[in-house]
This record gives sequence, C-alpha cells and structure tokens, in this order.
Amino acid sequence: MPDTQPAMAPIHTKEDFLAWLDREGIPHETRHHEPLHTVEEAQAVRAAWGPDWAGGGHCKNLFLKDKKGALFLIVTLEERELKLNRLSKPIGSARLSFGNADLMWEKLGVRPGSVTPFAVVNDGKHEITIVLDEPMLAHERLHYHPLENTATTAISREDLLRFLRLTGHEPLIIDLVAAQGAEGDE
Repeated sequence: MPDTQPAMAPIHTKEDFLAWLDREGIPHETRHHEPLHTVEEAQAVRAAWGPDWAGGGHCKNLFLKDKKGALFLIVTLEERELKLNRLSKPIGSARLSFGNADLMWEKLGVRPGSVTPFAVVNDGKHEITIVLDEPMLAHERLHYHPLENTATTAISREDLLRFLRLTGHEPLIIDLVAAQGAEGDE
C-alpha cells in the first residue's frame, strides 16, 4: 500500500528535532555536551551529571544492512555485547554488515557517531526495521542523542514507543543476547 502522507522535510539538527518532539507533545529532557564518540566518553561525561542522569538505560545504536539490502537499526544498552554474525537469524535478515556513512545520511539524516532511534523521524518511506533489545525496556528512562552527538535526550520508555509508532515504525522487540546465544558458535 503506498504511503499517502506528504513527505516531511528531513530534520538534521537537534534543535529542529527537539522542537518536533515538543509539537508532538512528547516529554523529554536534554543535556548538551561536547561531541561524544564512544561509550567510554559518554560514561565519563555522565559521571558529573548526578543521579538523575546516571540511572536509566544508556544506549548504543547500530545501523546495519543485510546482503539483500534490508536496513536495520539495532538499539541496545551500552553495556550489552552483540555479535553481528549471530544477529541475522533472530531479526529475520540475511548476513549483516554496518551501513556506510553515505547510506546513513541518506536514510537517517545523521552522521556516524550520532546514530539514534530518533533518526527514524527521517525514514518516511519506512525502509528501516527498528530492533529494540528487550532488556533496555526494563528502564523507565532511556537516553539517546537527539540526531547530534553534542547532546543527550532522556525520554520515557512509553514515549520512545509512542515516538516510534508516530513515525510509522513498529519495533521488533527481542532479547538480542539471548537470541544470539541460541544460534550456537558460528
């Protein structure tokens, strides 16, 4: 069935994205910081922010493409260890590899280091399958970059799911570590 909604102009800045959340009535809180490129950098910055920001689910995101061209955005807790070669079967894909920077910009409107589930606001054609690692949803408060790695936005678990559905993305929710363990050694 063709998408009947008019195409929305891509959102590329954190300011425009946060304004979009406000227009949609999605509560959020954002902290600005220097650009963060690794989990370790993010943990060091958060250490100074206090208990409100130390708690909750702090996440990492993987933009993946399979050998048939299907696109996936994997969202998991930052401490979870995922093995790319064991994720294909649990998420219903062919062999996975990382999507390159050009594809990431074309499909999500973000640059490497800024991948976030919020970027599906730019996936109006619904080409990307969102995969949420189930243990992440045990946290009431979740933290992601708002399209740029110079800020971190906190959102409730329920509002993340509402956001995804507002953008036309029904997430696949699966415990990825348990699922990849069921694959055995490859």
